[in-house]
Amino acid sequence: MDDMSHVDSGDLSSQEKMPRWVPRAILLFWLGFLAALVAREMFHQLSNFLVLLLISLFFALAIEPVVNRLAARGWSRGSATVAMLLAVYLAIISFSAAIGTLVATQARDLLDNRDQYVGDTVSFLNDTFGTNIDAQQWIDTIGDPDGSVQNFFDSQQDRVLDVSLGALSGLLQVFGITLFAFYLISDGPRLRRVICGRLSAERQKVVLAVWNLAIEKTGGYIYSRALLAAISAFFHWIVFQTIGTPAPVALAVWVGLISQFLPVIGTYLAGLLPTLLAFLDSPLKALVVIVFIAVYQQLENFLLAPKITARTLELHAAVAFGAA
Repeated sequence: MDDMSHVDSGDLSSQEKMPRWVPRAILLFWLGFLAALVAREMFHQLSNFLVLLLISLFFALAIEPVVNRLAARGWSRGSATVAMLLAVYLAIISFSAAIGTLVATQARDLLDNRDQYVGDTVSFLNDTFGTNIDAQQWIDTIGDPDGSVQNFFDSQQDRVLDVSLGALSGLLQVFGITLFAFYLISDGPRLRRVICGRLSAERQKVVLAVWNLAIEKTGGYIYSRALLAAISAFFHWIVFQTIGTPAPVALAVWVGLISQFLPVIGTYLAGLLPTLLAFLDSPLKALVVIVFIAVYQQLENFLLAPKITARTLELHAAVAFGAA
């Protein structure tokens, strides 16, 4: 009887004893949990910096093919990089100044002649759709100093400081992107040598092949987008000049660049500004702008973009058509 109870107690104690791997598993779980929290916080803190690095890398890959050509003709890589960066920023500043001047001029004209614009718009709506809108009522509502329109403009004046701080932050980010891109381009060959010097011969070939392919394809993509933007700007300029929209050259360049370099929503955003400015002059002109932008977009997607993309990126025509 005693032997039986001794055996039962021994079996019970062996069953109740915790396996050796359980404490280690608990420790590893909590260490992994803490490591995940630390990694998440580090990524949250460094997210803006990582985004700047990615933008700088894309910027460098896009410009380096031109820098390589200039370097092959005797330019130093530093001088070629500075020249290309200055050319890019000069083009951006000129484009922004032209569009900003156009928008400011039209906004001032809209404020100075708002009664006339409201009357013309209401007359068009009444004649076209058979409505019975009172133009004077809308004019009084817009001009009311205590109305909703004036209150909206007054509320936006308080955001001037926020906009100024945002612009300053944007300039600092642009400076950071430019600085990173400059070193990535000017010291690109040396950077590749440093990285490949730590790798085996086979991996060096793979890394250099991937790096050169990224430079080639990124440059080809930018070139194809720029070519499509130039073609788009040319045809839109013809239409804008024909129907008499304000600043047809600036609007055509706006449509060409925005529609090509902003994915998905670029076409709609690009068409918004010329449509609005044309509508202020004549609703019929705005309709012409909308129809032409829609038709040209289809021609570009099915005819121009596949051929240009297939040539610049060396893709099969079917792949280029699907990407368009």
